Amino acid sequence: MNNYRDIIKAPIITEKSAGLAQNNNTYTFSVDVNANKTQIKQAIEAIFNVKVANVNTVNVHPKKKRVGRYVGKTNKVKKAIVKLQEGSSIEL
Repeated sequence: MNNYRDIIKAPIITEKSAGLAQNNNTYTFSVDVNANKTQIKQAIEAIFNVKVANVNTVNVHPKKKRVGRYVGKTNKVKKAIVKLQEGSSIEL
């Protein structure tokens, strides 16, 4: 991974993630499937200039989808749930 922007793809904004952001100072991001927790922590700290307390990751496996007689799968995704230290926040 050459660039931190290659690791962090996009924030995930849902009702659940918005509630976590308001109440627990926790943010959810879509990240590269090959990134580990240390790389994710370094990327978040560099991009948003905040201090990260901990990082949890979730691998979302592909689902089978069908269009007519053709069967395929959705893309594999990795989510990172990042908790920030007290006093740090991210504007999304």
